[in-house]
This record gives sequence, structure tokens and C-alpha cells, in this order.
Amino acid sequence: MTENAHRPVGLAQLSLLNTAPPELVGIAAQAGFGFVGARVRPVTPAECPYDMQPGSTMLRETLSRMADTGVTVRDIEFLLLDGSDQREAWLRMMEAGQALGASSLTVAGADPDSARLVGTLARMTEDGRGFGITPTLEAISYQPVASIAQAADIARRAGCRIVVDTLHFHRYNGPGAADQWAELRANTDLVPLLQLCDGPAERPGTREGLVTESRSERGVPGEGQFGLVAAVAALPAGLPVSAEAPSDRRVAELGELGWARRLKSGVDAVLAQAASVQLTGTLDTAGAK
Repeated sequence: MTENAHRPVGLAQLSLLNTAPPELVGIAAQAGFGFVGARVRPVTPAECPYDMQPGSTMLRETLSRMADTGVTVRDIEFLLLDGSDQREAWLRMMEAGQALGASSLTVAGADPDSARLVGTLARMTEDGRGFGITPTLEAISYQPVASIAQAADIARRAGCRIVVDTLHFHRYNGPGAADQWAELRANTDLVPLLQLCDGPAERPGTREGLVTESRSERGVPGEGQFGLVAAVAALPAGLPVSAEAPSDRRVAELGELGWARRLKSGVDAVLAQAASVQLTGTLDTAGAK
């Protein structure tokens, strides 16, 4: 495996959603990634559930592949916080995450009641301390918590952190959209992980289109118009990054390992450009649009 300028580089589960965690670890290692994100709870009924609970065969196989390859699990996912009581679900996720050595659990805010969401996240954060896992709130462009400003405000009140996904960062067009870059720079202390993908500048015109793009139509980092160099350069030089770029079409064309290698090459190119920007302190502002 390789790293880029001492920056950990990982492969998110969503990039290869139908690849079980043990195989994902092996593919990540072959492609040169240092860590993976693991989906320990399905998000939709159509997803294949992966039993990663302590004592499960799949967990044992995953841990064995991790030991063989040196690839680690940094984050687990995914829980959509909708206002209902989901404590049992997140405790089970945290059990799996602790067994894998993960340090964060990604959640999204679907609860329109921000005060209730803060309370939910505060309880999650308290529970997570016993597992060594911190909730990370992801702003999702088609959910109630859609902007960096919203996610950061809620996270600070709840005592947790945020994860930045470059797709949703660039697709947000609600109140304060023009301030997204300023909000990112103002809240770098909350960000333990940056998820990279790319795509066209034009935003899908419907919520259904946004969901489809998010789950199955993302592009290789550096091959679109998201200004990824600016996003990376805005965050600390050693911050871990993860390739989160699902593409059903490209996986079918290239195979799982071929797609993973394509993503790693794209991430490396973006990081090399960002390192140059951070060294010289200069950036073409057009790249941040």
C-alpha cells in the first residue's frame, strides 16, 4: 500500500457497495489504499447486509484480511437520524466498529427538528466514548441537514464532528450556498475525514436525480468540475481522504479492482496538486467554484 505525502488515503465502502468487507480490504490493498470505510448497517432494503457483529464469520474474515494486508478500518457507516429512537442500532454499529478498530461512525441528519437532532447526537457521542468512536455528521444535499454551516453548528452543540463529502458540498444550493467555502475553512477543526469524488458542474434538477448521482453515478477525482484541489488545500495537510465514488457503469466495465485502481490514481493526482498549492500558498480561484 502507499500513502500520499504522509496523508492516509482510503477507499469508501460506497465506491464498491456490493463488495463484502473482507474482499473490499483485499482490493483496497491491491490498489494501494491504506484504509477502508466499512458499511456495517445497510441504508436501503435493496442493499446486501454485511454481518459485522462480534463473533460473526464475516468479521473474523475481515480482521484476518486486515492483518494480512495492513489495511485498517477508519470509519463505519451509515445511520440516517430521522428523529426515531435508534439507540439500539447505533450501539450495535459501535460494537462492530470497535471490533474493527474504527474511530468514527458516519450519520446524516434527516430529522427536521434541529434541537432533537442535537440531543440525539449528544447521546450518541456519549455512548461512543465507551467504544472509542465519535459520530461524524455528514451534510447531504437532499436531506434537512444539507450545508457545512448546519452540520458544524449541530456538531459543536452535540460535541461530535463532521465529515465532508465533496459531492454534497458542491451540490448544496440552499441558504448560504455562497458561503460554503468560508464555512469549510472556518470549521476545519471538526473534520476528521474528507471524501473525494468528482462530477459535472451542473446539478441534477430533481431530488431523485441527486439521490441517483450520489449512490451510483459519481466520477473519478480530478476528472470533473468540483474544484477538488481547493477543497483538499483548504484542510490540514495530513487530513485523511477517502475515495467515495460509486459508479455501477464503470465497475461493470473495469471490474472491482480496476475501478479501485482508477480511483486511487485520481486521488493521488488531486493530492499532488493540492500539496503544491499548500506549499506555495497560491490557488487559481476558479478551481474553488
